[in-house]
Amino acid sequence: MPKDIWINLPVKDVRKSSAFFREIGFTLNKQFEGQEDKAGLIIGEKNVVVMLFPEDTFRNFISSPIANAGEASEVLLSIGADSKEEVDELLVKVAAAGGTIYSKPHDAGWMYGAGFADLDGHKWNVLYMDFSKMNG
Repeated sequence: MPKDIWINLPVKDVRKSSAFFREIGFTLNKQFEGQEDKAGLIIGEKNVVVMLFPEDTFRNFISSPIANAGEASEVLLSIGADSKEEVDELLVKVAAAGGTIYSKPHDAGWMYGAGFADLDGHKWNVLYMDFSKMNG
């Protein structure tokens, strides 16, 4: 059984992307602080690692072209929030940091969420889920 997961994302500018994620409240991995060729984000209570690599470096990992995340969706990264207010607060930070809100908040009763794209167009979903209100 795998013990860890690292999500690798290609970015055009590691410094700008790092600043964006720091501005919206993500934790940067200090191990990679100040490096031009990579940055690491630590997300959530389980410390999921998202690595940011310049596109040239990322190309060394794969044998296919890099998707243009602004034109097509290659993945949807979903993150949990502790409240509806936390979802809304994150969206305000995303917009202020230069990200794009592609899906305004939606309340499905047991789930409240919205979507944003980072500086490189990668799609993120932020969700608050109250399973006690879930039907079925």
